[in-house]
Amino acid sequence: MSGGTPVRSTSILVVGATGTLGRQVVRRALDEGYDVRCLVRSRPAPADFLRDWGATVFNGDLNKPETLPGALVGIHTVIDCATGRPEEPIRRVDWDGKVALISCAKAMGIQRFVFFSIHNCEKHPEVPLMEIKRCTEKYIVDSGMNFTIIRLCGFMQGLIGQYAVPVLEDKSVWGTDAPTRIAYMDTQDVARLTLTALRSDKSERKVMTFAGPRAWTTQEVISLCERLAGQNAKVTTVPVGVLKFTRMLTRLFQWTADVSDRLAFSEVLTGDDVFSAPMTEMYSMLGADPKETTTLELYLQEYYSQILRKLKDLKAQSKQGDFYI
Repeated sequence: MSGGTPVRSTSILVVGATGTLGRQVVRRALDEGYDVRCLVRSRPAPADFLRDWGATVFNGDLNKPETLPGALVGIHTVIDCATGRPEEPIRRVDWDGKVALISCAKAMGIQRFVFFSIHNCEKHPEVPLMEIKRCTEKYIVDSGMNFTIIRLCGFMQGLIGQYAVPVLEDKSVWGTDAPTRIAYMDTQDVARLTLTALRSDKSERKVMTFAGPRAWTTQEVISLCERLAGQNAKVTTVPVGVLKFTRMLTRLFQWTADVSDRLAFSEVLTGDDVFSAPMTEMYSMLGADPKETTTLELYLQEYYSQILRKLKDLKAQSKQGDFYI
């Protein structure tokens, strides 16, 4: 007898579909003709934009394992973009939830599992989030499933609220005196390369790193924002020693333990690490063109040009209003 209707290779479940990366993966997959289902937690503001794009939304929660099997029925590939919210304990979603998802995916015969991790996570066992990412990688490998693990360095999108907007609004930006360099990547490029990897047999059972064209220090990013905004930034420099002391202090109290965990991750980003990786072989393996990857200069230039144009239009409308009063 037949083993049942075969699952289409174009059927994808995106977990964490409303996040910064997840929504770009959903949009790209839909544009490329995939049937996309999104696992979304029940929330006051429904994820209607996902339905408007053409995706199917399935209400489920990594913290509630009983909701996962239904989301996986008829799915060929899981793309896991999820991470815990800032107010949640790190372990709840990023370990307990992921173990439940991976175990369920294996039990239901999912044929490909894509997981996003952090570059150099194995080098920082003292940082809870990075150690959890390393352990999750190992759990996926040991599961025996066909997988692709993609390590990321940093998102360009995160720089908007952290630096671009405060510089433009003449508000303080927080920097450190550390030489850490990060090769930021646009989440649209991450999504594009992820879908490219999904079509390639060469990426199966591989751990890969996606990195932007250049690694930047915090001071270089701030200087770039200053130049594009046409004004100086109010920079408040936080010595690395202050972060370390704050972390030690918060670890003394149980109710601040999770704050301490997140400060530990911040400490890594204020050290002398370089969050980057050569991409030449990666582009060659995937048959992708490196010239299509957005540079940070271009990304921020486009952001500022749009914002400054809107501000100019608002000012012009305001003057027109004054004229008629």
